[in-house]
Amino acid sequence: MKKLWALVLASLTLGSCHVARFFTLNFADIGDYKKFPKKDIKKGATRFYFTPSGSTTAALPATLPYKDNQYDFETFLEKSGTVAFLLIRNDTILYERYPGKYEQDVIVPSFSVAKSFISALMGIAIDEGYVHSVEDPVTRYLPELDEETFGKITIADLLDMRSGIRFNEGYFNPFGDVAKYYYGTNLNKYVRKLKTERPPGETFEYRSVNTQLLAMIISRATGRPVSQYLQEKIWSRLDMEYDASWSIDSRKHQTEKAFCCINARARDFARLGRLYLHEGNWNGEQIVSKEWVRRSVSFEQPKNEFRYSRQWWHNRLFYEPADSSKLTGIYQPVKITGNSGTTYDMLVAPAGDFYARGILGQYVYVLPEKNIIIVRLGKSRKHVNWDQSLRKIALMN
Repeated sequence: MKKLWALVLASLTLGSCHVARFFTLNFADIGDYKKFPKKDIKKGATRFYFTPSGSTTAALPATLPYKDNQYDFETFLEKSGTVAFLLIRNDTILYERYPGKYEQDVIVPSFSVAKSFISALMGIAIDEGYVHSVEDPVTRYLPELDEETFGKITIADLLDMRSGIRFNEGYFNPFGDVAKYYYGTNLNKYVRKLKTERPPGETFEYRSVNTQLLAMIISRATGRPVSQYLQEKIWSRLDMEYDASWSIDSRKHQTEKAFCCINARARDFARLGRLYLHEGNWNGEQIVSKEWVRRSVSFEQPKNEFRYSRQWWHNRLFYEPADSSKLTGIYQPVKITGNSGTTYDMLVAPAGDFYARGILGQYVYVLPEKNIIIVRLGKSRKHVNWDQSLRKIALMN
């Protein structure tokens, strides 16, 4: 313990060290948009408003579990650290709640929900011809990376988190890579030191650095910062209610922390869900190509294991092999180990819903079959399986 505190105290003496900032700023929280420098993202001239529910009300679970107890829905939201919960069906707000001291205009960092915005921007950059193809090697746009190693990694590998890049994703490790990228002040320098640990395309490994590289490619290809590209191509065109911001590494280097840190409000996050619900079309204008959206929120390649595709998450449905007649589209056999240790042969297929997800339980959830969008923003996602809870709530409405 003494050695640990000595190490901590030594790190705190290094004012420019990301380890010192890890301890002085504490773990990531929803107030982090105030702690880091940022770039502003301006809304456009017009507004789109979701329709108030009027007499229509949402169907909600009578109770939900939190830790070892059951609570009514509103108490559950408060206990689980929720700061915004928004349920929309057919553009109508069925339920909107900001527990405790929070209000409709509460600013919340997106954390990894930003990854899905980056995916949309990559799709747009390809549509506009700035980026040639997802099969391009990353070194086509980032020649400073080692050609022998990174020339084998494609944009598609980054999008599907299959790059093979060595990167420690432990958010609670002050000496880990993700802490360096989150608290550090020179992202471009860190990227130049990247190494790989396995060939690309083999294994899904969730690594935030993949998204950072995607953003660098977008910026290099379009000739402008990703925050500016977001403002031009999405924020100003989706009739957002509010301005937003994007946290950067430092005032000196001005690089957006692309794997996280778009700071916005719940209703504006819901507009990303609406854009993808309508296959990239916003009130008659095709913002992102249908092909890009369909590939992002469906499973055209079995290697994606029905869980993650182009920076979007997906639920899965499991079936007994005898029930395979129920399945449509692609499916694959998997082995599931139960609590007793017994292994079962099952079939898995996509559930049809998809979502952007952040570390503290920030969600933009979409269930197309019911035209439902749910946004949940919070201080934590501990003790709650939000992936399944949001699906349960969506299916009730």
